[in-house]
Amino acid sequence: MKRVLFIALFLWVAITGIFAQGRTIRSFNDEWKFKKGDYPSDPVAQAGWEKGWNKVEIPHTWNARDMQLQHNNFYAGPAWYKKTLFAEAGWKDKRVYLRFEGAGQVADLYVNDKYAGNHRGGYSAFAFDLSGLLKFGEENTLQICVDNASRPDVIPVNHSLFGVYGGIYRPVWLVVTEPVHIAVTDHASPGVYVTQKNVSSKGADISVKVKLENGTRKNSRVVLENVLYTHDGKVVVQKKEEITVGPTGIQAFTHTFHLNKPRLWQGRKDPYLYKVVSRVVSDGKVLDEVVQSLGIRKFEIVAGKGFYLNGEKYPMYGVTRHQDWWGVGSALKKEHHDTDLEMIMDIGATTIRLAHYQQSDYFYSRCDSLGLIVWAEIPFVNKVSGKEWENAKEQLTDLIRQSFNHPSIYVWGLHNEVYIYGGSSDYTATLTSELHELAKQEDPDRYTVSVNGYGHMEHPVNGKADIQGMNRYFGWYEKKIEDIKPWIEALETRYPDHKFMLTEYGADANIHHQTEHIGESLKWTGEYYPETFQTKTHEYQWSIIAKHPYIIASYLWNTFDFAVPMWKRGGVEARNMKGLVTIDRKIKKDSYFWYKANWSNEPVLYITQRRLKEREKQVTDVTVYSNTGVPELTLNGRQLPSPEKGYTDVHYIFRNVQLDQGANLLKAVVIKNGKSSEDQVEWYFTREYKAGEATELNSSKEHWGF
Repeated sequence: MKRVLFIALFLWVAITGIFAQGRTIRSFNDEWKFKKGDYPSDPVAQAGWEKGWNKVEIPHTWNARDMQLQHNNFYAGPAWYKKTLFAEAGWKDKRVYLRFEGAGQVADLYVNDKYAGNHRGGYSAFAFDLSGLLKFGEENTLQICVDNASRPDVIPVNHSLFGVYGGIYRPVWLVVTEPVHIAVTDHASPGVYVTQKNVSSKGADISVKVKLENGTRKNSRVVLENVLYTHDGKVVVQKKEEITVGPTGIQAFTHTFHLNKPRLWQGRKDPYLYKVVSRVVSDGKVLDEVVQSLGIRKFEIVAGKGFYLNGEKYPMYGVTRHQDWWGVGSALKKEHHDTDLEMIMDIGATTIRLAHYQQSDYFYSRCDSLGLIVWAEIPFVNKVSGKEWENAKEQLTDLIRQSFNHPSIYVWGLHNEVYIYGGSSDYTATLTSELHELAKQEDPDRYTVSVNGYGHMEHPVNGKADIQGMNRYFGWYEKKIEDIKPWIEALETRYPDHKFMLTEYGADANIHHQTEHIGESLKWTGEYYPETFQTKTHEYQWSIIAKHPYIIASYLWNTFDFAVPMWKRGGVEARNMKGLVTIDRKIKKDSYFWYKANWSNEPVLYITQRRLKEREKQVTDVTVYSNTGVPELTLNGRQLPSPEKGYTDVHYIFRNVQLDQGANLLKAVVIKNGKSSEDQVEWYFTREYKAGEATELNSSKEHWGF
């Protein structure tokens, strides 16, 4: 029974990330009151301030609808939350903290009308020490002002590429510790930093640095313990040391271990996690305890060859993710994160770029346990203001310290598509260099990356990080779909020694826009975004990417449609529709199944263009994705000639299929090892339509994606 409970505890830790003994951690998410707007300066208006508050639960955002419905018509500014806290009399000699996982995007906390602290940044966690402001044995009033208005000194400096949702949109925790404890306010990190060196199947060197804080105002003699457990609770190695913690400042203590023949973290194949338990003990009593996951692995990138995990080449099938959902905004619950991860795993992805900001620690922890390799980045994106220097560094420090122990993370993202300030690239280039140096000081063992959208290596802001990423949208924002091939070949020839990644590519797709008439480029500024063009883009461009190991990793843009409150494009307001799945997660576009067929080990048999029901051509091509063998196709029961191979081994095209007048039932079948797989669609043909003539025919009203 004891062993079962221990395993259950460790499984819980794998999900929550942090478990503590000797400290109390309470959910602090209910019974909040909310009011949009700022505290009035006019005395008459102040008299009515206490009216009009609404009860809300955290996570909460006030932009769950207005950022998603109509472009450039949403509330960005201050709003207030308040809640009471009964501070137990027994807490008087303890330390009391409030830890916010995320609030968009500038937060100011007041305790009993006294200022408690400020945090600038809408995506990282922050913790405030309430100890000196509370009335113990009494009710205390907490008020926090949260403001998501754009400002030049906080990144991102605008809402242009994505909306910064306002509110306390991630959970809040009340943390009560003994006076001597593992640090809570070290950039809201776990206070424990686990590093690994000399990793192989034969052995690994592990260091555990624990940051301690002492609130007793005198030297405290305690025992520091660090214990490494297997996933099922067996002790692997442990160390104990009697130490003295001084009365001022956060102090760090380090233990080192050597592991013989460790079980390695092998990505999706075997994402094995150990547990590191750090505890502080005095006179046999546990004062504090923190548990962190440990995946023992070695990442290596070899220019021109690829990505290596534990010495073996590893496929980097990459997707990207924005965190917002339709009607929910960024105020996600665990089930929203889990649904996203279920689809990301289903498609066969091995790596994920979490764009363009720090995401939920729960999400990183799930990536650890699922074996996804993660790119984590800060929101230095889209525009340079000249005033974001200090905040960019602050947010990078937050990201690294809070996420340091996640084995899934291999790289820290420094910027995305930022270029000129004051007529020169010098400011951006210098800031990027300093962010790189900061990342190396905080974490020497991971890579850094910066991203450019111009597509040439010699741009002045390039070359300031370990990896150079480039975003290219051939056929969409520039040139033609097929121009990706000569572009990559030119980079391979001219810059063979660069660690290079294709960090965004793709095209928008409105699922209600369907046509057979597509070319090699599309006018993205128009109102017509056919899904068939997105499908064609991904079919060809992935086939080129797959043939070029010079591209160490590629990241399609995006897994899910997301809100862009400043946009009005493609017949839908406030929406980026480059996702493979609609913003409500209900409709998987054809491109989703293209990647699943190419990447996943799960069987896929899928006929494309299932939403293009009213056909524009009587003689047409039928495309089938199959990773289980060559499909057979029938039309209204008639066997059709064999298909030809398309761009990859899973791509089959049945050429010049002549449809019947009226209904046409297409059925694809693959028989493998005695088992039959089947897919079917129903199309209709009445007459021929020219390009643009039948744009309304296939605007299905069955599902609008919002």
